[in-house]
Amino acid sequence: MMSDSALWSSLPVPALLVDVDDLIADINPAAEGFLNTSAKSARGQPVWDRLAVDAPLEEAFARARVEGTPLFVNDVDVGTGDRPPLQCNLQIAPLQGHPGHMLFLIAPRELAGRMTQSHSVKSAAKSAIGMAEMLAHEIKNPLAGITGAAQLISMNLGPEDLELTDLIVNETRRIVKLLEQVEQFGNLSAPHRKPVNLHDVLDRARRSAQLGFGAHMKIVEQYDPSLPLAHADPDQLLQVVLNLLKNASEAAGKDGGTITLRTFFEHSFRLRRSDGTGHSLPLQIEVIDDGPGLPEDIRGDIFDPFVSGRENGTGLGLALVSKIISDHDGWISVNSVPGRTVFRISLPRAPMDEKETE
Repeated sequence: MMSDSALWSSLPVPALLVDVDDLIADINPAAEGFLNTSAKSARGQPVWDRLAVDAPLEEAFARARVEGTPLFVNDVDVGTGDRPPLQCNLQIAPLQGHPGHMLFLIAPRELAGRMTQSHSVKSAAKSAIGMAEMLAHEIKNPLAGITGAAQLISMNLGPEDLELTDLIVNETRRIVKLLEQVEQFGNLSAPHRKPVNLHDVLDRARRSAQLGFGAHMKIVEQYDPSLPLAHADPDQLLQVVLNLLKNASEAAGKDGGTITLRTFFEHSFRLRRSDGTGHSLPLQIEVIDDGPGLPEDIRGDIFDPFVSGRENGTGLGLALVSKIISDHDGWISVNSVPGRTVFRISLPRAPMDEKETE
């Protein structure tokens, strides 16, 4: 028979045990990751200081405690103070044999939606890429002819008509560039994964950004110095981080803003597949900006191809980012409200018997 402690540790969702004074008596490993704290640090703290629930729960919670009945609250925002709130389902129930003690189960809807989103992103990307690759060659050839013809015509035109031929040339070049970006999906090789220091990758991306597109931004580092090595392709990972930094810099506009690069270890985070299998993704990278946030109408589809929140944006950058992270057996998610957008990358750690290589 499995012990109570083993059952407690095996719960796949964050769980908190609250005593009669609304103080945290214990939390399971999943809750340690959710709250970003240890069970030892959480014990004795007021539960409502660690959990901010966007719902009037006090009266219903008190009634559930007195009557000894469970309480179910669906689709509420639950925050921890350390990160933006997540939409969750809450289950609160009295602990049998311990009067006044209540058990909290927190089921973030984001985690359930991640697998569906990951599958839909990959399926949508494959469909779009297959179609684009089939048509790209046929489209690029006549575009080259159109550009050449427009340039020849412009040699015999006056200044007023030159504006029209310049428009033709510029637009055809823009379309060619778009097609080349689409083709990049198919040309991207499988990642050459090896032990990688994530902070080295982030430092390379930061220096590159500050010398170019992010010169007007303040970039702050919040690194966990004890972070183990990741199992990743450093060049592809650099491409991912540069893309996220560029998006944040462009969203801020000419006035600039602040980008925070944060790393931390979340030992309880596991990616679970629909077949029940899964693997640990304890290494976390967050790219946080204080810009205007993602438009609400595209927030849930931002990793799909051809979805963009910018005028004249191709909507391919984040789809490529998603593909690279998926090829690494990792996960990428986003939480965005005006003034705070967080892209979070979760990656596997390198096998313990491998060492960092140049």
